Formats: sequence, structure tokens, C-alpha cells
Amino acid sequence: MLMAIDVGNTNITIGFYDGDDLVATKRASTAERRTSDEIAVLLYAFMDLPDQIDAVIVSSVVPKIMHSLKNAIVKYLHLEPLIVGPGIRTGISVQLDNPRSVGADRIADCAGAYHTYGGPILVVDFGTATTYDYVDADGVFRAGAISV
Repeated sequence: MLMAIDVGNTNITIGFYDGDDLVATKRASTAERRTSDEIAVLLYAFMDLPDQIDAVIVSSVVPKIMHSLKNAIVKYLHLEPLIVGPGIRTGISVQLDNPRSVGADRIADCAGAYHTYGGPILVVDFGTATTYDYVDADGVFRAGAISV
């Protein structure tokens, strides 16, 4: 089972996938000062059967939490999480002057939408800020905007 973690400024959202099927979602507030042990308690509380988790992927826009989150996953689940970030192959090519200006959350959103529905596609995420991202028919991230 795959555990997909989206760390946002306000919430951490966790999805559990059995193959392509989303079987559960959980949500907690983002607290940058949690230790890896505190995060592990949170993760275990959300999992029915922790031994069924065989892969973890993390998308985060909160760098301060990543050390503790990654350590919790490695220490307690004995897995090395895949971290969405620059250089990871998502199938989305960011064709902007500054590709690093697009957060991991937005790339993950676009990759999921494009691989599910194809392109061209407009992806809107109503999180702490609302993001609007456009991916063309060839999987190229062409434009994006953020509103608060």
C-alpha cells in the first residue's frame, strides 16, 4: 500500500492507495515543531495496518518539517520516502524562466491531473492559497498563478 503525504502550510493530508484505488484519507494540522516521534504517533494513529505500507511519497511546501517527517518514516516504517522536488521525474516538464518557483505541491497536482485526464488541463487547488496551473497537451507546465 502506498502512503501519499501532502504537507501544506495549514494541513498535512495523507492518502492511502491500494494500487490505483484511494482507500482512505486523513488530515492533521501542520505543526513545524513536531519531533519525529510525535509525527510517528500521528502516522500510526492514521494507519490501520502499518505493516501494509510498502511505499511512501511526500510532497511538501514546509521545509522545516521535512527532517522530522523523513526521520519518522525511516525510523518507524523502515522505508525511504520518495520526496517530490526538483529533478524527480513526474512526466510534467516545467517550461518557465524559473522552474524552481513552482512548488512540489503544484507539480504533484499537475502530474496527477495530467496522468488521470490528459491535457490540456487547468488544475485548481483550493488550499491555504488557491493555485491555478495550466498544463498543455504534451505535459508541459506553461503557466500558473497563486491567489490568497
